[in-house]
Amino acid sequence: MPEPLEKRLETAMAELQEAQEAIARTEHELRQASFARLSSDRAVRVTVGPQGELTSLEFLENKYRDMSPQELAASVMEAAAEARLAMNRHVMKALMPFTEASSAVPELPGFEVDWAKIFGPEVLEKDDEDRPRPDAAKPAWRDALDEDGD
Repeated sequence: MPEPLEKRLETAMAELQEAQEAIARTEHELRQASFARLSSDRAVRVTVGPQGELTSLEFLENKYRDMSPQELAASVMEAAAEARLAMNRHVMKALMPFTEASSAVPELPGFEVDWAKIFGPEVLEKDDEDRPRPDAAKPAWRDALDEDGD
């Protein structure tokens, strides 16, 4: 026998309240988030804030003194892109539970979010930030720099 309408409505309202509280907590946490990344040549560290904005730029161990302007710019751009990607993945993982269907109220289906459309396709790639990048996996712009130096 199906649950009475009042009971289902009560369950839905309780789940809505829980979701609102969880969203508020997530929103607060995301507003405080930041990610820092090093360039592959370890010359630059970039930190981004919750909206991917640059909040800190550090030139490490005076390595920049021996770099051409193009090399330094490439290092900054690489570290900034990696930090933004980390922030985008963090936001995606934090918000994903809110897109899922309701377990208590079957009438409340989840919805699909096109994360790749919002953040770019790289956000869906395997998150392997702890794995060192082999030389063969250098970004194309790094290869172009190397060729210009020859």
